[in-house]
Amino acid sequence: MSSAKVEFSGEPGPKPDDILQQLERVLASDEFHSPERGRKFLRFVVTETLEGRAQFLKAFTIANEIFGRQSSFDAQNDPVVRIEAGRIRRGLERYYLVAGQSDPIVITIPKGGYVPHFDYAEPSHPSAAPAPRSEPATTRAPADRTRRDTRAFAALAVGATLLIAATAGYFLWPTGLLNGRAGTHQSPVAETSSPMIVVENFQSDGEEGATADIAQGLRDEIIGQLATFDDIIVVADPSRAKDGNLHGFALQGSVQRDGNRLRSISRLIRRSDAAVIWANNYDADLGAKSILQIQADIGQDIAVSVAQPYGAIFVTDTDKIAEPSLSEMGGAYDCTLAYYSYRRGMDAKSHAAARDCLLRATERFPDNATSWALLSLVYLDEIRFRYKLGAQPSPETMTLATKAAERATTIAPNNTRALQAAMLVSFFTNDIDKALKLGAAAYAANANDTEVAGEYGLRLAMSGKWQSGCELVSRAVNKDAGPKGYYEVGMALCAFMRGDLQAAELWSRMSDLEYNPMHRLVLLSILGAEGKTEEAAQLRDWLNAHAPEMMKNVREEVSRRLQRPEDLERMLTGLRAVGVGNEMAGLSGERSNANGPK
Repeated sequence: MSSAKVEFSGEPGPKPDDILQQLERVLASDEFHSPERGRKFLRFVVTETLEGRAQFLKAFTIANEIFGRQSSFDAQNDPVVRIEAGRIRRGLERYYLVAGQSDPIVITIPKGGYVPHFDYAEPSHPSAAPAPRSEPATTRAPADRTRRDTRAFAALAVGATLLIAATAGYFLWPTGLLNGRAGTHQSPVAETSSPMIVVENFQSDGEEGATADIAQGLRDEIIGQLATFDDIIVVADPSRAKDGNLHGFALQGSVQRDGNRLRSISRLIRRSDAAVIWANNYDADLGAKSILQIQADIGQDIAVSVAQPYGAIFVTDTDKIAEPSLSEMGGAYDCTLAYYSYRRGMDAKSHAAARDCLLRATERFPDNATSWALLSLVYLDEIRFRYKLGAQPSPETMTLATKAAERATTIAPNNTRALQAAMLVSFFTNDIDKALKLGAAAYAANANDTEVAGEYGLRLAMSGKWQSGCELVSRAVNKDAGPKGYYEVGMALCAFMRGDLQAAELWSRMSDLEYNPMHRLVLLSILGAEGKTEEAAQLRDWLNAHAPEMMKNVREEVSRRLQRPEDLERMLTGLRAVGVGNEMAGLSGERSNANGPK
């Protein structure tokens, strides 16, 4: 490519033509697992860098070129570019571990940006000086180059080690390694007793050939998607699974092909009694989508259905919790189940049980980030759901929630539950910018986590970014995020703010109105805006009888959640129309003390 404008900072490195050949080698490989837009993304950033336009490789440019976003694209609130870049990084890592071990050139996209780097795989490459490097137009200090070279070759060394482990028939992603606890002395498995999923080999209608390759690729995709969840252990070699694991599951599947029609059947088996606790069939048209895209879609659906916080595994294990045993529970996973059991019922007794269990768990296992994160959320619930729980939060409650979230993110900065807790604490202490940044980080860490997607979407929406926020809330509802009524009332707010009162009322009535009196308050405002005074009067009387303290503090409660004055005024106007809080007329977007309960 004679017109390439890449600069090399004075050091010999891969030539542009060689880089393009390596790019085509990667894109042509079945071991580079990325959908079509991911491949387009990689080709774009490589060719732009070779053409000397690396300085323009920003999220906005990529969003416009690759994802068709408009000029209103906001990278802070739409993490699509960061998420896809993360997938490409993982795809490149897999490629060089499996198919590209002997390739002469290594293409990477370092975290923190979208400009690719091009390295020789071996420092002793005959055409290269030691530590060769190709650079974009900017130059780096020698020390910086040395550090980056060290990281590149260290990554390859780690990759080689993992490949040897896989060849030996053992490949395990323990929860501790995924959430940053690899340096602790306690065994992650023993510490968490997390559910273990053994992903068995998928059967096909032929042991060799195209269908067998699709089955293997689908299994690899599922393993990768499951491994993004912090609360489970994924085992890819069935022979290495420990039969004594108390929370063991086997994911089984098969793939059949009839011309361009593909069917995959998957089921989750509880290993203790061989019970099928979840199963689903997936049909796809090979003529309409690429095999890689089909595998990615099916893998994502299975991972979400099985491993999300209210998915098949956690619902099954939560249902087994016995009330008499709660006082004796203290294992981290036991307390995780106690937390989700509490969120499904949302009463004072289960809240207290979950809080006490998590306090014991954090004492026994102080390096378990998930336990600290859930403890933070339990404390925070005493404030944001206090009318439902009948709680009387003390001035220290928010401090306890904040400290627990900080402890969680210190232990595991990329743990999705830790980031979720930190996001909510920041939001309810009025640090909105920080909350949204933490939410974006949590969503980027695991876009499959529907609870994170839904909570981040609600924070975006209530901060005034209704379009992007409501898209995430809608996605959470469609993926059966739980508790479902919690996100359905979010959809009611989304419809209300865009002026679709009929849809707003329907969503509100679909939500679990018993979950939180605030849900009924949303419906009351909607009815007021619709002029349905008779129905509104009955609902208002119920709230006055069952949540009198909330009704005395309506202005404060609403202002804690809706951040824009115009959104706040829309909801308060609906409430005034039915005679609630007429004294609120003087409200002008004021906010309560950031250190007080939210």
